[in-house]
Amino acid sequence: MTPIRSRTRVELLVPALTIASAVLLVARFAFGSDTFQHCQYLGPSTRVYVTGWAGPVCSLVALVLYWALLRRVNAVTPGRLVPGDSGGARLAAAFALVALFLLLVQALALYWVYAPDQAGGDGCEGPAVLRASLAA
Repeated sequence: MTPIRSRTRVELLVPALTIASAVLLVARFAFGSDTFQHCQYLGPSTRVYVTGWAGPVCSLVALVLYWALLRRVNAVTPGRLVPGDSGGARLAAAFALVALFLLLVQALALYWVYAPDQAGGDGCEGPAVLRASLAA
């Protein structure tokens, strides 16, 4: 495989992995309602764990690929932050910045997966609990 084809492939993988990472972040928050069922705290579902870990992994892989691309280009032309003048190189640079931001947000989302339940895990709050306590 020629270096140009390899470089172009990596330039396209960085945006693809960043988009996958963003989709996984959205899915992680969409699955956040899986923690309660019939007023009982079930804890995070497997879907929350999988999307919570897969998103940061995609972001990290995108950043590592971009770093490797920069390293390969800087061996020939030192001091560059964008690996080339092509549109694909600029696109990879822009998506690498987005991946860095996503990685920070996903680290917070992953913390929330393992954080204790704010409600204490005692079940639903509100009118049903109030009626049950009044009836007793």
